Amino acid sequence: MLASSNLDSLGGFADALIHSRQHVSPKRLIAPGPNPSQKLEILNAAGAAPDHGKVTPWHFYEVSPESRNLLGGLFADSLMARDPNATPTQLDEAKQKAFRGPLLLLATAKLNNALDNIPEQEKLISAGCAIQNILLMANALGFGSGLSSGKALYSQKMRELFLLKDKEEPLCFITIGTISAHKPNKQRPDASSYSSVF
Repeated sequence: MLASSNLDSLGGFADALIHSRQHVSPKRLIAPGPNPSQKLEILNAAGAAPDHGKVTPWHFYEVSPESRNLLGGLFADSLMARDPNATPTQLDEAKQKAFRGPLLLLATAKLNNALDNIPEQEKLISAGCAIQNILLMANALGFGSGLSSGKALYSQKMRELFLLKDKEEPLCFITIGTISAHKPNKQRPDASSYSSVF
């Protein structure tokens, strides 16, 4: 059991870590990214998320350098399908989204309950906690991070590209890297605005 002084120190560190984390646009995340041991630390942090039934209802797919062209092509094709009048510049901008940030992950939630009785809501919450743990560990290691989505994320082509299983739902992309330009932290809501006593 930790001594009281250690708990006080840990509480202060947790407060600083949580409140210093901020969303960073993938446009502002550059190399260097996490090295292999740091990447493992970041991914292992997800395993500490609450997980009723120990079913690990999440998965993280790292987009390799070789796969970024495929993902970029998907982004461009998706834009063209939504907007046949998209200009070459807009299509190129859509493709370039796949190349932002040195570490790019796709987070998914595994919602198939054929082998368990865990409600989908609990699995989604668990996956969200795993994502937050990843963001916090990246922050603790000195990296910036940001979440992104978009209409292409929920397309059938995205499912096919990542070979997603039945009832495996894409949640967001996570981009991690070095922050190229810092911005002031945005004002965050006070607890009184989102909590009450029943």
